[in-house]
Amino acid sequence: MSTQSAFRHAGTVDRGEVDRFDRLAADWWDPNGPMRALHRINPLRLVFIRDEACRHFGRDAKQPFPLSGLTVLDVGCGAGLLSEPMARLGATVTALDPSTRNIEAARHHAAESGLDIDYRAETVEAVAHSGQRFDIVMAMEVVEHVRDIDAFIRACTDAVVPGGLLLLATINRTMRSFALAIVGAEYVLRWLPKGTHDWEKFVTPDELRDAVETAGLTGYRTRGMVFNPLERDWSLARDTAVNYLAAAVKPGGTHP
Repeated sequence: MSTQSAFRHAGTVDRGEVDRFDRLAADWWDPNGPMRALHRINPLRLVFIRDEACRHFGRDAKQPFPLSGLTVLDVGCGAGLLSEPMARLGATVTALDPSTRNIEAARHHAAESGLDIDYRAETVEAVAHSGQRFDIVMAMEVVEHVRDIDAFIRACTDAVVPGGLLLLATINRTMRSFALAIVGAEYVLRWLPKGTHDWEKFVTPDELRDAVETAGLTGYRTRGMVFNPLERDWSLARDTAVNYLAAAVKPGGTHP
């Protein structure tokens, strides 16, 4: 078995999920392609990440490079949809994805964009085991695709420096999320390829809180992402019934 094949079976990676996204790698950057839903929510995710990071590390979000000097680990980066804007905000970005085709697409796009991002076809477990630590670890739209949420959150937490920040985004397990995120997004609006999500693997905010706090993080907080069908736009809200974001802090260190 090759090294690449071996790591796919390690840790919390779900091989079936990897294979599914592997097939989408070539179209990841097409705003009207199979990843168009991520393109639509990406500006909102970026605002949340930037503002949480600036608030936590005492930065001015209005400055041109507010994350300058901070190290970021983007877990499950796909082809780099969030990694690239994080680099443009000044962060030193390392990005992981178990799909080698996604990583190849990410490297190609970053090179075309003139961005220096350390893309790796590795798991967060491997990086955490190596002893590398980052100011910010983010795993956006990933926890609903892993085999073991608790183990995944522990590995992400291990990769955060004391005093650092863990940022997450996922989908709540409610009847509304079934209707909107699966029936609506995959079958009616066709924003996502059919079979992208498994409703039973969705994670409630309380379940995510339990995993985060068990891993030793504090200050857990959430924000919802809500779609307005009339304006056809997304906004941050208190409503976490479908899509939501979360942040938590690893105690200790010299960071706030």
